[in-house]
Amino acid sequence: MQSGSVASLQPPSFIRYPGGPGAIEPWVQEQVELAEAAHLRVLVYVGAGWCEPCRHFHEAVERGELNGTLNGLRFLEFDQDRDAGALKVAGYVYQYIPVLALPDPDGRNHGQMISGSIKGPDAVKQNLVPRLQALLAGSAVD
Repeated sequence: MQSGSVASLQPPSFIRYPGGPGAIEPWVQEQVELAEAAHLRVLVYVGAGWCEPCRHFHEAVERGELNGTLNGLRFLEFDQDRDAGALKVAGYVYQYIPVLALPDPDGRNHGQMISGSIKGPDAVKQNLVPRLQALLAGSAVD
């Protein structure tokens, strides 16, 4: 993504997986293609309502607290309780949530991801954002 592009000005956002039977890969693949056409980066995000770090991250994005820091990102949102089986089949294997993973163009797990976080209100800026920035930069994480 080019610095200064219109896409880099777009604040981070979530697109919720609509659910349903079958594989998740076609939906992820479609979202990757749409994002690429809009010059956005895509991450698979797995969370749950009962997960404190997940709630903090989701709320921070929704409130605009990460605008500027994570602009140009689109999070494909999956629910741990509903979608865990389909995620596993697509190669998204993890032990802890939240999960932030780079998908391959075919919708499967690229193999680079963040899994889990510390708890507390500062977890997003002190733990998740630095790890996410390292992931996006191609550095080793987790």
